[in-house]
Amino acid sequence: TRDDVRLYWSHCGTTRARSYDILNTPPIRTMDDITNLGKEVVEKGYTALKTNIVVPGDPADVVFGGFGGPPGTTDGVVSRELLRHIETLIGTFRDAVGPNVDINLDLNFNFKPESCIRIAQMLEQFDMLWLEIDMYDHNAIRQIKESTSTKICTGENLFYMREFIPYFETRAADVFMIDVPWNGFAQSKKIGDLAEAYQFNVAPHNYYSHLSTFISASLCAVLPNVRIQEIDVDDVPWREEMVTVQPDIQNGRLKTPTGPGWGTTFNEEVLKAHPWNKGNANW
Repeated sequence: TRDDVRLYWSHCGTTRARSYDILNTPPIRTMDDITNLGKEVVEKGYTALKTNIVVPGDPADVVFGGFGGPPGTTDGVVSRELLRHIETLIGTFRDAVGPNVDINLDLNFNFKPESCIRIAQMLEQFDMLWLEIDMYDHNAIRQIKESTSTKICTGENLFYMREFIPYFETRAADVFMIDVPWNGFAQSKKIGDLAEAYQFNVAPHNYYSHLSTFISASLCAVLPNVRIQEIDVDDVPWREEMVTVQPDIQNGRLKTPTGPGWGTTFNEEVLKAHPWNKGNANW
């Protein structure tokens, strides 16, 4: 259905806040660094970005209470201070990228519906592409969606059509994310086709290597209802060497792979040269 697909720069600022020294990128110490990053997004040709709740500093931090953060962060409640910080963060990105670049904010599993509603309503001023929320209760997601004009995206945590169906039937969100590596290509295609029957857009969850980027792009090529595709721009310096063919990205759009198979494969010698160090795990 398409020769290319629009991309959004995912974890924009998030990765630098956590691992700038590994990435060889500038750190995120102040809101000025967020401004500079937003300008970099535009300079590199991207027309959309997604960030998390990044807290500049030395060291910087990212709010991930839903993944077992420090004491006092697992109740799922957004404080007034944090709500003001989110407003400043997204406002800084908006000022930096201008009115024509889309912005997504990913809340992950961090907040209960009450707090998601407060955040979503505050974000209405920024004309977001979407607010991304992970929840296993479709009625809770629907409650958030019905409370705000901010578009809601969910689904990266769901598996197979049977888990998506309650969300589709209740029209619980505006956009649905499909994790292609975890669902498999065939099942992802079925989910995407079912979403089309319900008149929903979908987007691949692509927080992985370039092999996943190629697989996700192949899904985008056969689904008419794809909204946009995720890609991480900041990564280890040797990421491009991990695959035999690199993604062809021009003006923030990914060309559909045309080579055999997925269009690329792993360079196993490079993988062997960079084994996973369990000591680097920070989840």
